[in-house]
Amino acid sequence: MRILLVGYGRMGRLVESLAGDHGCEIAGVVDPVLGPEGVDSDRWRDVDVAVDFSSPEAVATNVPLLAGRGINLVVGTTGWIGQEAAMRRAVADRGVGIVAAPNFSIGVVLFDAIVAHAAGLFRAQADFGAFIHEAHHAAKKDAPSGTALLLKSSMERAGFARPIDVAATRAGYLPGIHTVGFDGPAETVTLTHTARDRTSFARGALLAARWIQGKHGWFTMRDVLGLSIGDR
Repeated sequence: MRILLVGYGRMGRLVESLAGDHGCEIAGVVDPVLGPEGVDSDRWRDVDVAVDFSSPEAVATNVPLLAGRGINLVVGTTGWIGQEAAMRRAVADRGVGIVAAPNFSIGVVLFDAIVAHAAGLFRAQADFGAFIHEAHHAAKKDAPSGTALLLKSSMERAGFARPIDVAATRAGYLPGIHTVGFDGPAETVTLTHTARDRTSFARGALLAARWIQGKHGWFTMRDVLGLSIGDR
């Protein structure tokens, strides 16, 4: 399977380094630091899937262009939620498939499902409030993280209707820590996911790239792991 890397930062380089272990070949890289050649270049005619870890601004431009070329996508870039409606239209109009997720770690996807179940259990306990705290490296731009917002949304969809306080920390080189808590008058229950390094994100993105081949529609990592049915 031939992959076009869109963005060659830390995550893009990790995907490249692990691609061979997943039966994938890197067909090329698109990044303004490496040169002016974009996703619309004729060099990418034989690409199967594009894996995007670029920037929110680039996603809004690149997704329609790649979809227009019939290339399926895996998008791990965050911070473009305001453009989601336009991206969904582009994918639907061109009949391609996309896996879009704020976090490709398999552990985080399962953690999200666990958190949603816990929120459903606590929703009837009126004395319990809820909070989310996330911590990432100092260079991460968006705060709160896309994963924290995903967890909050999952809790709300599970029926937890009370306010959910969300806090973010940016310091040092933290790869990612997410804690969800339910606090009552005399006790606290916490659930935590800690990323020891970023390879779990790259492995998940490559798993998604193989899974999305031949599919059409908008999917998340829950679909990749068989936890839900995507919005096609």
